[in-house]
Amino acid sequence: MDFSTLLILIFMIMFWLFRAIVAVCTQYSIDLIGIVSYNLNLEIIISFAVIICIVLVAKRKIIGALVYTLVYGMYFGEHFFNEVINLFKGETLTMDMSANLICDFIAILLVIFCLFDTVISKSKNAPKNKNTDWYFENSEYDKELEKRDKRDDKNQYKFY
Repeated sequence: MDFSTLLILIFMIMFWLFRAIVAVCTQYSIDLIGIVSYNLNLEIIISFAVIICIVLVAKRKIIGALVYTLVYGMYFGEHFFNEVINLFKGETLTMDMSANLICDFIAILLVIFCLFDTVISKSKNAPKNKNTDWYFENSEYDKELEKRDKRDDKNQYKFY
């Protein structure tokens, strides 16, 4: 596993835990710097889907990254887009709104990094090519070449 994949997985788990704490605080009406769940029931469903996506991303499955992108992109992206549009229309930026916008932005960045890391991964297995793999993956052929190449120098050179 690549180091970048490991870092992204760690951030995915940390953000998932953070959103679980936000959901609990929203449920019990505890103020967490103004960060709230936009739809508590949907966020609980999303959190269970994200657990599966984290496992799939760890296994380097593209479907895990796509579902993660779809789920978080739709949930956080919609809110981020609506709030930015409201800011451009002249609404004032409050502390609660800015904290939620930062969380949305982090979620969107995490989605983008996860998708790009999974798509542009060098640790995926290369497809097998039967026309050339017999040469490169044939240990018997390598042993035969070593036998042919093993030439002992039997001349006795004397340097005076």
